[in-house]
Amino acid sequence: MARSHIKKSPSTAKRTVAAQASKRTKKSPAAQRSTHTPAVTQPPQDVQVARQQRFAWIRSWGAAIGKRRRDYLSRRPHRSFRLSRRRDYKRGLAMPGYFAFTIEVAGLIWQHKKTFATLGLVFMVLTVGFGLLGSQDIYSQLQNLFDTTRPDGLFTGAVGEVGRASILLLTTMTNGLTGQLDPSQQFIAAAMGLYMWLSVVWLLRKFLAGKKVVVRDALYTSGAPIIATLLCFIILLVQMIPAALATIVVSVGYQTQFIDGSVAAIAVFIALVLLIVLSLYWATSTFIALVIVTLPGMRPLRAVAIAGDLVIGRRLRILLRLLWLIATILSWWLVIMVPVILLDTWLKSMFTWLAGWPIVPVMVLVMTTATIMWSASYIYLLYRKIVDDDTAPAL
Repeated sequence: MARSHIKKSPSTAKRTVAAQASKRTKKSPAAQRSTHTPAVTQPPQDVQVARQQRFAWIRSWGAAIGKRRRDYLSRRPHRSFRLSRRRDYKRGLAMPGYFAFTIEVAGLIWQHKKTFATLGLVFMVLTVGFGLLGSQDIYSQLQNLFDTTRPDGLFTGAVGEVGRASILLLTTMTNGLTGQLDPSQQFIAAAMGLYMWLSVVWLLRKFLAGKKVVVRDALYTSGAPIIATLLCFIILLVQMIPAALATIVVSVGYQTQFIDGSVAAIAVFIALVLLIVLSLYWATSTFIALVIVTLPGMRPLRAVAIAGDLVIGRRLRILLRLLWLIATILSWWLVIMVPVILLDTWLKSMFTWLAGWPIVPVMVLVMTTATIMWSASYIYLLYRKIVDDDTAPAL
């Protein structure tokens, strides 16, 4: 039988072609699932905020450290492990000579001598009242010990008496005449020394500002930064530990004859001298910080940082000024106290009823008070000279 051919209409043909094309392009469900992109699940809003805050704190902390480092480097021309040329860090320091500056400090104190004398008298009365005056019995024991242990024929004549008085003065300054103080007395002595320092600095600041004040005003209002000043003094004591250890080692070395001139002993001695220099290098800025910390609202570490910025580039010149201060204080102790000791010995040998009078302990108290007042005045005026010279550090 013959095959019959059915002719399709054009519309039917078009539908057939479209159906075949759709079959060719249609994918299986597995293929569709494999190309489907899953939706990203966002964390909750509070988790996002907490994460941003945590990383924001870290970023701000790092930015603060970076800013502090850049500020520090902008103020300090020296760089670690790099040679610093003198022209890069030299700063000016317009100051009078050593003797002229000493006379200037003495003139300022003499100009307000009544105020400073009253202040010193107040603290000396408080010292006696709290039982902190040196003991005459201890001083007599030191005298007897020295007279019984000195070699025969030594310290004879006028020169020998001066040498004896000098050694007694040195022993008195190193051992003290107060004996063993209990903790409360030690606290009172430290507080009184700090308060005297603060009172002198407060008075000088007011005097140089042209204001008229009295001792009562200083005693009432100068003690606010006493804790901050105490912390600066503690920093100073920590910085002086290398020098103290070096002094102890040298003393023990000479007593045990370890330092006897050999090459090894000389090397040890040089190392100990370097430790002393290190302490003085650290302490130079801290002495200035003892004045800066008395400013209102000043924190101890901030005061130390500001003092470091002030002395950079002129540390050696400031250190020489401080060494001059120490030299003048020691010379005054020798010039005043040696004749006092000689006079005390002569008077008590002529008049036995004066044996119990604490002439030397009282003079030691007077000299100690004057030393604190002079040191505070000298360092404060030195600080003012440094601040007045506004030369910026070299970069």
